[in-house]
Amino acid sequence: MTAPVFVTDSLAGAAPGATWALEGPEGRHAVTVRRLRVGEAIVLTDGEGTGVFGTVAAVEGKERLEVAVEEVRVEPEPRPRITVVQALPKGDRGELAVETMTETGVDAVVPWSAARCVTQWRGERGAKALRKWRTTAREAGKQSRRLRFPEVTEPVTTRQLVPLLASADFAAVLHEEGAEPLARAELPADGELVLVVGPEGGIAPEELAAFAEAGARPYRLGPSVLRTSTAGTAAAALLLGRTGRWS
Repeated sequence: MTAPVFVTDSLAGAAPGATWALEGPEGRHAVTVRRLRVGEAIVLTDGEGTGVFGTVAAVEGKERLEVAVEEVRVEPEPRPRITVVQALPKGDRGELAVETMTETGVDAVVPWSAARCVTQWRGERGAKALRKWRTTAREAGKQSRRLRFPEVTEPVTTRQLVPLLASADFAAVLHEEGAEPLARAELPADGELVLVVGPEGGIAPEELAAFAEAGARPYRLGPSVLRTSTAGTAAAALLLGRTGRWS
């Protein structure tokens, strides 16, 4: 059975042969929901690249257990780094996009309020939606056994997005009218790769023009047109394969 993954705030000082406590909501989930028992395998991570692999040494009450540390693993930040700029979709398709992109291996997700987005994040509703995206990334990171979870940034406007594209080592706008397929784009060996996924209504001409000035060219994925909730995952998988991160 695959060892379940739980998140803890910090793993500083964890070392093989020592014990480490898992408490709070994650400890309660491990004890009362997963019903872990002494001797069962477990993985702890801080979500920032450090993981503790070990076994349950003791269970205390309903929300605390001790982990006998067998191995501490530190994963460097993967290179090149892949960021997906995701236009805000309707309903729960945003969480679906974040979930699948996290499972695939994306390093950062930037929520984008595009001109043609039906959904707009404002006030408490926007804050709640952002929390959902971040919670989804955390849970999908655990499910896919990642030690480094993707960052979900604050939402950006088109004007705020332009500097990110201009500073990227490679920036691509996914567009069905792109002259060149993403599969044949020339990619850098390192640095920051940024993919822009538009809303269901498409990217506005003025946005495409602003992105082009920033150096972000339009590319197509294939003959079919994907939904905004799946395009980022498909494009990221293509780049992960092409850059050797999946090799």
